[in-house]
Parts: sequence; structure tokens; C-alpha cells
Amino acid sequence: MVFNVGSEEEISMKSLAERVIEMTHSKSVVRMVPYAQAYPPGFEDMERRMPELSRLKKLTGYAPKYSLDQILRDVIADIREQLVLQVPLDCVAV
Repeated sequence: MVFNVGSEEEISMKSLAERVIEMTHSKSVVRMVPYAQAYPPGFEDMERRMPELSRLKKLTGYAPKYSLDQILRDVIADIREQLVLQVPLDCVAV
């Protein structure tokens, strides 16, 4: 049996990008790229992905523990920490 495990919160890539920009206080801008430009000829992908978790929960008791916002906060904090560790000491203002 195969399960598509994830969250049942549906979000578009545009909305996800906007949420990351907001959470990171970035000045980045979302730029829409046509599908044909983003992927090579012959590449096929689903337009929507939305896990349906009821069967998995019934069989295993699984339920997501973290919201998308919690995961994003953790990832953003982790990346920020990694970036701080990469800054040479002579670049740090004291």
C-alpha cells in the first residue's frame, strides 16, 4: 500500500511563496514563470497535490503533528542559524 503523506492544508505555490516572504520579512518578489519555461519538453506533473489521510489514519493512527506555519518557522530558524554560522568572524560587527 502506498500513501501520500502530508498535510491536508491545501496551498498554492504562489501562496506558499508569499507566506515565506512574509514570515522572513523578505523583499523578494513572486514571479510567475510559464510551465513550458520552467520544465523541459515532455515533463509532466500534477497541477494539484492534496493528500487524503483518512485511510492512513484509520490503519495506523497517523495524524500530522505540525501545521505548515510551524514547519516554516522551524525551517526558517534553522536556515538563519546556518547562515549565521557561515559568516566569517571579521564580518561580524561587535
